[in-house]
Amino acid sequence: MTAAPSVPGVITAEQVVQTARSIAAVQDATGGIPWPEGHVDAWNHIECLMALTVAGLHDEARRGYDWLVRHQRPDGSWPMKLVGGEAAETGGESNHAAYVAVGVWHDLLVTGDMEFARSMWPVVTKALDFVVDLQTTRGEIVWERDTAGEPAPYALLTGSSSIHQGLRCGVLLAERLGDPQPDWELAADRLAHVLTAHPEAFADKSRFSMDWYYPILGGAVRGPQAVQRLDLEWDTFVVPGLGARCVSDQPWVTGAESCELVMTLDALGDDERALTVFADMQHLRHEDGSYWTGWQFVNGKHFPHERSGYTAAAVILAADALSRTTPGSGVFRDAGSQQVRITGECGCERAHA
Repeated sequence: MTAAPSVPGVITAEQVVQTARSIAAVQDATGGIPWPEGHVDAWNHIECLMALTVAGLHDEARRGYDWLVRHQRPDGSWPMKLVGGEAAETGGESNHAAYVAVGVWHDLLVTGDMEFARSMWPVVTKALDFVVDLQTTRGEIVWERDTAGEPAPYALLTGSSSIHQGLRCGVLLAERLGDPQPDWELAADRLAHVLTAHPEAFADKSRFSMDWYYPILGGAVRGPQAVQRLDLEWDTFVVPGLGARCVSDQPWVTGAESCELVMTLDALGDDERALTVFADMQHLRHEDGSYWTGWQFVNGKHFPHERSGYTAAAVILAADALSRTTPGSGVFRDAGSQQVRITGECGCERAHA
């Protein structure tokens, strides 16, 4: 078994395992990994499973994937929020569904367990077919389908960026399992184009740092355009010595966003800034290995007053990305490695060029 990742001078392998055990400690009897307030959503749940896998807690991760199998609906989605195994919010989010492909592909990279990947393949295919069915003519993917079956009237930039990674991982998984899915690849290409060239396609959530870095982290935007994008808002969202803000208009840094920014920088080869941000956010570490969700640096208080599994998961995934420890450490870095083929269907000048 591969050793847990470590980042010299910042976090040891033993501390990473301790952090993973803090995630396992909140896993419920059914395998779900809830938010501090008690609900489970598929996206954050999968992120936690990926972190458990990196740290070698494979039994706990498998229990979490069993939870996904049990709670997937016939249309391929999961309820937006589940409490005690029951749907508390019933709409199905497209980015939640897409993320299962990232999780299963990551698991295969780390463990090499083809039997498990094959067992999860029907779950992945239903989920990504649900996602692709929500793609518009222009190429963006709307954020949800409600319980009446109606698609949302708009798309979200962060969500679509994460979906782009899900589709790319789904294509790679399909090829590895010998069941190619060209429709997913076409959907990913169309989505990448919209993410790169059509900001007007998405609801304005620009106060959130995720909308700043996620088009890069999800693999749609790379190269000089990505560097330019990060530099443009760096001083807006990054607080030296503390990490990254969640939103631009509040004095509030958050651990998950900080670590996602670390992985974004790593994907661009910006090792120095990646390591700096990762070291800066360690003030959120609790003595038991868990991580506070955030820090309000004007009031000098943790806000909200909670330690979240998804924050701990982001720390572990960032440590793995920086250290290149497991075979899955490049799952974000490699999300932008595929060549995008644009057919011109959206009709814009850039597409025809």
